[in-house]
Amino acid sequence: MLILKNNTWEGYKMDLTNEFPRSPYDMLAGLVMLPRTFDKCKATVDGTNGEYHYGCPMDEKLLKFLDISVEDFKAKVEELETEAKVEEWISEMKSKEEKTEFNNMMRHSDGEDEDSKKWLEENKKELGKESTFTFFDNLDADEKRF
Repeated sequence: MLILKNNTWEGYKMDLTNEFPRSPYDMLAGLVMLPRTFDKCKATVDGTNGEYHYGCPMDEKLLKFLDISVEDFKAKVEELETEAKVEEWISEMKSKEEKTEFNNMMRHSDGEDEDSKKWLEENKKELGKESTFTFFDNLDADEKRF
């Protein structure tokens, strides 16, 4: 669980060896995945990413939507340091309509090809889930959010 210090993330060291990144459903600057991508990037910068991989395919989808490379986002997180400053930087990049379309696509993603659909189905069974299951659901179930 992340804890705000003096209502800011400044100086906060993201440690994903002891905590989970935020849910992919969480939003920042009107975008799903952004808080999670920020958490993983910040932990990578801090050297505390543990088993989490910044720049995974879901991070890449978000950053591609924003027209930002994985390397450029990381450099900007290092430069800006705080989530509030990153949110300010990103908030005006896309229209509300574009963000809504992207968010809906990401929230409902259940694989774009047979291999990813098969992988997701196998994980669903491993986690003991019976209902509709998306990539976001998989992450939340794996991190015991439901």
